Amino acid sequence: MNQDKPGDGIALTKESRERPTLKTIAFMTGLGITTVSRALKDAPDIGADTKERVRMVARQLGYQPNRAGVRLRTGKTNVIALVLSIDEEIMGFSSQMVFGISEVLSGTPYHIVITPHSHSKDPMQPVRYILDTGSADGVIISRIEPDDARVRLLMEQNVPFATHGRTDAGMVHPYHDFDNEAFARQAVARLVARGRRRLALLQPPSKLTYYFHTRAGFVAGLRESGAQEVPLPVNIDTPLAKIRDIVEAMMRSDDAPDGIVCSSGSATIAVNAAIEAAGKRVGHDVDLVSKQSIPILNWIRPEIITAYEDVRLAGRELAKAVIARIDGVEPALLQSISQPVWQDKKG
Repeated sequence: MNQDKPGDGIALTKESRERPTLKTIAFMTGLGITTVSRALKDAPDIGADTKERVRMVARQLGYQPNRAGVRLRTGKTNVIALVLSIDEEIMGFSSQMVFGISEVLSGTPYHIVITPHSHSKDPMQPVRYILDTGSADGVIISRIEPDDARVRLLMEQNVPFATHGRTDAGMVHPYHDFDNEAFARQAVARLVARGRRRLALLQPPSKLTYYFHTRAGFVAGLRESGAQEVPLPVNIDTPLAKIRDIVEAMMRSDDAPDGIVCSSGSATIAVNAAIEAAGKRVGHDVDLVSKQSIPILNWIRPEIITAYEDVRLAGRELAKAVIARIDGVEPALLQSISQPVWQDKKG
């Protein structure tokens, strides 16, 4: 019969319920607490093998730093706040952004905290909350306007941040952006190459910077090709049901476009439904071009011409930019733009 020592069962139960600490990891690895702490912080004077051993044990134990203790000792939270619109498109945009950021932060002391908001509400509110509570060491924001008040406030408060998109008011700050001007210009060229001459643009809302980039590319493409614009009185923030109804009415009219460029994958689903409801076929009566962050549109309708926007890459670039800014790297060195990757078989 197994004779356990008195109290063994109680001690094990108590130990299993205790939150693992740096001391626990030090005991399991045979290293000093200071060495463990510096290894988890990716200190340059700690060897790669030691860092990997410490991180492996930390993962196995489910170790999480005590945020309150870290903040009291260092004044840091080890938190990067992602201010993310709950209205972002349904085509994987938000999840891909989070995945990309998480890939970078997984090798650092930092963790991502998502601060949700609606773009129909005051966009300053979530940023003010982060600043007032000191709840993050760095901030990532999206849906950038040319003269974005959030950017100005973060710069005034000297808080490290990066933006998904650019401003246009002489403010130098870290950003990653997609080349929407190139996308729209190249989209027009692809449509014209298919013989399309009457083109409509389902564009971003006019308050956002990338509206101007998209419009500039679209207009340049029209000018170069001699194609004509058919105005579309909705934008990608318009409810999908309304987009469908308006595009269906347009496709039934004598003024119907024969090519449409969409700045949003989810809006493209509504446009495709509208074309079909009007009794017309994509790739036959009309051609449709869209951005997408995951390859779903081509499963729905292979005839849709798509350009891949790597939002996961954007997340990685933004996370690296915020961390570098926290470390004191100059903002002008933390700016990047990714190009559209076309996924159509033609052109």
